[in-house]
Amino acid sequence: MWDFKIGHAFSLLMRTLPFVLLRAVVYFGITLAYILATGTGAGIGWGVGAFGDADFRAASVVWGGIGGFGLAGAVIYWLREYILYIVKAGHVAVMVELADGKALPQGRGQIAHATLVVKERFGQASLLFALDQLVKGVIRAVTGLVRGVLTILPIPYVRQLMGIVQAFLRMAVGFIDEVILAHAIHTRSTDAWGSAQEALVLYGQNWKVMLRNAAWLTLFTYGLAFLVFLVTLSPAAALVHAMPGAWSAGGFVFALLLAWSVKAAFLDPFAVACLMQVYFKTTEGQQPDPEWEARLDQMSSHFRKLKGRAGARFATLPNGEAP
Repeated sequence: MWDFKIGHAFSLLMRTLPFVLLRAVVYFGITLAYILATGTGAGIGWGVGAFGDADFRAASVVWGGIGGFGLAGAVIYWLREYILYIVKAGHVAVMVELADGKALPQGRGQIAHATLVVKERFGQASLLFALDQLVKGVIRAVTGLVRGVLTILPIPYVRQLMGIVQAFLRMAVGFIDEVILAHAIHTRSTDAWGSAQEALVLYGQNWKVMLRNAAWLTLFTYGLAFLVFLVTLSPAAALVHAMPGAWSAGGFVFALLLAWSVKAAFLDPFAVACLMQVYFKTTEGQQPDPEWEARLDQMSSHFRKLKGRAGARFATLPNGEAP
């Protein structure tokens, strides 16, 4: 079935409770921002709609809500680099050090320590974000290779179900980029580009083990998130009903946001802790396979960019680009 220990992952989360709470504040705060912005936009639309008939007011409310939701989304999109830098990478840094049996420095909080570790390993937020995007691009290429393997297997109706298979694989690899970043901290590498290149080759040559465990974790996390969605659907609908000019889809959207926040705050770090166990255990003592490196080099331009930057420390060039 799976190769991770649930109790060990849960214990690791409890030992990083400050980061779990930070994630909860950040992601529930994002959901609250969406709700407030959408409600404010709908309220403004309700006021503007007073200058017209009932149909005009209804349309104003809907477009006001959509505008508020879109504005909140634009702000969150702008902050995504810093969320990755402070929240995701920071949590990974602390989990790796605790999993490796390394004691955290006295007199310094987990979040402050993690920020220092991430800065030492990955530099500025924008450069870590650039690295993460390259890593995700390589992971998508490996997933595409897996899809190609599945299409030639003699499995009934696999071609007809390929759309569902592709969607599931995309969800299953959603946690792996953080595990790739964890490799640099685990190996104490000072070359984050080269470390990511090495980690991706190790991931590629062990893709069966990694994807099998990622698939189980995907079923677990999305299954629990769906249960949260069902539980919060009625309260979310009641909240929307209390807003000016309530619209029918609002309860569904807010319940979806609440389920996403629970998943991002609690379920995703659990999945990352589990996959870290599998990755470190599976790749222990392994060396990157030159054949897999050549394969990734051939099928992924993102991997070639990583290779081109390997050996360079994180710094900013005069034109503002990563080295």
